[in-house]
Amino acid sequence: MPPGDGRLVRVRVDLRYDGAGFHGWAAQPGVRTVQEILEHALRLVLRLAEPPALVVAGRTDAGVHARGQVAHCDVPATCWSAAADRAAARLNRLLPPDLRVRALTEAPAGFDARFSALWRRYSYRVCDDPAFADPVRRGDTLWHPRPLDLAAMNAAAGACLGEHDFAAFCRRRPGASTIRELFRLDWQRVDQGVAIGAVVADAFCHNMVRALTGALLAVGDGRQPPEWLAEVLAARVRNPAVTVAPPHPLCLEEVRYPDPGLYAARAARTRRVRGEPAAAGPDVAPVG
Repeated sequence: MPPGDGRLVRVRVDLRYDGAGFHGWAAQPGVRTVQEILEHALRLVLRLAEPPALVVAGRTDAGVHARGQVAHCDVPATCWSAAADRAAARLNRLLPPDLRVRALTEAPAGFDARFSALWRRYSYRVCDDPAFADPVRRGDTLWHPRPLDLAAMNAAAGACLGEHDFAAFCRRRPGASTIRELFRLDWQRVDQGVAIGAVVADAFCHNMVRALTGALLAVGDGRQPPEWLAEVLAARVRNPAVTVAPPHPLCLEEVRYPDPGLYAARAARTRRVRGEPAAAGPDVAPVG
């Protein structure tokens, strides 16, 4: 039972981490995870009887990084009021250097880190020219052995925009829907020999971003034609020719939320059970 009057406060946690040393976000026995370390540190800083249960916007896999991750937890109001002013600074003194908290704030009514989100944006960094492979960036860059045709990749990616059943690019989980709405999927050359993929969706199922990336890399280096991606998507079954790209170049860059007054309504809408995907219109506006 919480101390004092029993009132709880919802605390929003904005954080970033280098995923190389973590076995993903979710707490698991016997391995180092972001959730476990952060919950332990929050318990100490807020002087809680037990670690708070964190709810996260995006459950990243082992090796995946985050610059814009968001989580929340509910804690006794008395504990929060006693520590709020210095909580973020104290937390960062306790945390390891590969995990940093950007902000620790009391969340407005209705906020849910997972269900209130409008979309998540990920990036994927690839070097496709061995002459420009930077050893300093080897921890967040895929060294691809063949040059990539970004025009072909972007042409193929267009077929995935909108709401679809992405079963062909997801690892299925019992009872979980594989229907998602993809707002953006494109590649840009940011420097000589370096390309960045950007993907934005309302949510992602397990392995979805890395499977889409693996398929697009096959198009980009000429192993598959651009129209192949649409055929794989339409089949709604995992295709053995789709390789899941490595995790270390993937980074959760941003989670976008609506105005505070719309948090609860957005959460209620997100929790609905998804049925068949709606027919995609001719144009999908890019987001972010």
